[in-house]
Amino acid sequence: MSPSGVLMTVAPGGVIGDGRTGANLAIAVVLVGVVAGGLALARSRGRIGAGTGRAGAVVAVVAGLVGTALAVLHLATSTGGFGTGNGRAGAIVAMVLGVAGTALGGRVLARSRRASPFG
Repeated sequence: MSPSGVLMTVAPGGVIGDGRTGANLAIAVVLVGVVAGGLALARSRGRIGAGTGRAGAVVAVVAGLVGTALAVLHLATSTGGFGTGNGRAGAIVAMVLGVAGTALGGRVLARSRRASPFG
Protein backbone atom coordinates (compact mmCIF):
# COMPACT_ATOMS: atom_id res chain seq x y z
CA MET A 1 0.00 0.00 0.00
CA SER A 2 1.33 3.45 -0.84
CA PRO A 3 2.03 6.01 1.91
CA SER A 4 -0.83 8.23 0.75
CA GLY A 5 -3.16 5.24 0.80
CA VAL A 6 -2.17 4.49 4.40
CA LEU A 7 -2.78 8.12 5.38
CA MET A 8 -6.19 8.15 3.74
CA THR A 9 -7.10 4.87 5.45
CA VAL A 10 -6.15 6.10 8.93
CA ALA A 11 -7.30 9.71 8.46
CA PRO A 12 -10.78 9.14 9.93
CA GLY A 13 -9.07 7.81 13.07
CA GLY A 14 -7.44 11.17 13.78
CA VAL A 15 -4.20 11.02 11.80
CA ILE A 16 -3.55 14.05 9.61
CA GLY A 17 -4.54 13.23 6.06
CA ASP A 18 -3.34 14.62 2.76
CA GLY A 19 -6.00 17.33 2.77
CA ARG A 20 -4.61 19.20 5.76
CA THR A 21 -0.94 19.00 4.82
CA GLY A 22 -0.97 22.14 2.67
CA ALA A 23 -2.71 24.17 5.36
CA ASN A 24 -0.33 22.91 8.05
CA LEU A 25 2.66 23.83 5.91
CA ALA A 26 1.27 27.32 5.33
CA ILE A 27 0.61 27.80 9.05
CA ALA A 28 4.15 26.68 9.92
CA VAL A 29 5.67 29.16 7.45
CA VAL A 30 3.56 32.10 8.61
CA LEU A 31 4.23 31.33 12.26
CA VAL A 32 7.94 31.68 11.52
CA GLY A 33 7.13 35.07 10.01
CA VAL A 34 5.01 36.23 12.94
CA VAL A 35 7.62 35.18 15.50
CA ALA A 36 10.44 36.79 13.51
CA GLY A 37 8.38 39.97 13.11
CA GLY A 38 7.58 40.14 16.81
CA LEU A 39 11.21 39.66 17.78
CA ALA A 40 12.34 42.22 15.21
CA LEU A 41 9.80 44.73 16.54
CA ALA A 42 11.02 44.17 20.10
CA ARG A 43 14.60 44.60 18.93
CA SER A 44 13.79 47.82 17.07
CA ARG A 45 12.22 49.23 20.23
CA GLY A 46 15.37 48.40 22.19
CA ARG A 47 13.75 45.79 24.46
CA ILE A 48 16.04 42.94 23.43
CA GLY A 49 19.47 42.99 21.85
CA ALA A 50 20.95 45.84 19.91
CA GLY A 51 20.30 46.99 16.38
CA THR A 52 17.33 47.83 14.24
CA GLY A 53 15.94 44.32 13.71
CA ARG A 54 16.10 44.74 9.95
CA ALA A 55 17.15 41.14 9.21
CA GLY A 56 14.27 39.73 11.25
CA ALA A 57 11.90 42.11 9.50
CA VAL A 58 12.98 40.84 6.09
CA VAL A 59 12.45 37.25 7.27
CA ALA A 60 9.00 38.19 8.56
CA VAL A 61 7.93 39.83 5.29
CA VAL A 62 9.20 36.99 3.12
CA ALA A 63 7.76 34.23 5.33
CA GLY A 64 4.45 36.09 5.60
CA LEU A 65 4.15 36.47 1.84
CA VAL A 66 5.20 32.89 1.08
CA GLY A 67 2.87 31.46 3.72
CA THR A 68 -0.03 33.57 2.48
CA ALA A 69 0.61 32.40 -1.09
CA LEU A 70 0.67 28.77 0.07
CA ALA A 71 -2.61 29.28 1.94
CA VAL A 72 -4.30 30.89 -1.07
CA LEU A 73 -3.04 28.06 -3.29
CA HIS A 74 -4.41 25.50 -0.86
CA LEU A 75 -7.79 27.25 -0.73
CA ALA A 76 -7.95 27.41 -4.51
CA THR A 77 -7.18 23.73 -5.01
CA SER A 78 -9.07 22.13 -2.11
CA THR A 79 -12.54 20.76 -2.55
CA GLY A 80 -15.32 20.40 -0.04
CA GLY A 81 -16.42 22.67 2.76
CA PHE A 82 -15.56 23.19 6.39
CA GLY A 83 -15.49 20.08 8.54
CA THR A 84 -14.56 17.75 5.69
CA GLY A 85 -10.89 17.46 6.70
CA ASN A 86 -9.53 19.40 3.75
CA GLY A 87 -7.86 22.11 5.84
CA ARG A 88 -9.86 25.06 4.54
CA ALA A 89 -10.20 26.66 7.98
CA GLY A 90 -6.47 26.21 8.60
CA ALA A 91 -5.69 27.89 5.29
CA ILE A 92 -7.85 30.87 6.24
CA VAL A 93 -6.07 31.14 9.60
CA ALA A 94 -2.75 30.97 7.75
CA MET A 95 -3.83 33.82 5.47
CA VAL A 96 -4.68 36.04 8.45
CA LEU A 97 -1.40 35.20 10.22
CA GLY A 98 0.54 35.77 6.99
CA VAL A 99 -0.87 39.27 6.68
CA ALA A 100 -0.01 39.90 10.34
CA GLY A 101 3.58 38.72 9.88
CA THR A 102 4.00 40.83 6.76
CA ALA A 103 2.60 43.88 8.56
CA LEU A 104 4.94 43.38 11.53
CA GLY A 105 7.93 43.07 9.23
CA GLY A 106 6.88 46.11 7.22
CA ARG A 107 6.51 48.17 10.35
CA VAL A 108 10.01 47.28 11.51
CA LEU A 109 11.44 48.02 8.05
CA ALA A 110 9.79 51.44 8.07
CA ARG A 111 11.15 52.09 11.55
CA SER A 112 14.67 51.01 10.54
CA ARG A 113 14.65 53.42 7.56
CA ARG A 114 13.78 56.33 9.86
CA ALA A 115 16.48 55.43 12.38
CA SER A 116 19.50 57.65 12.30
CA PRO A 117 22.71 55.85 11.31
CA PHE A 118 24.65 57.83 13.97
CA GLY A 119 22.33 57.50 16.92
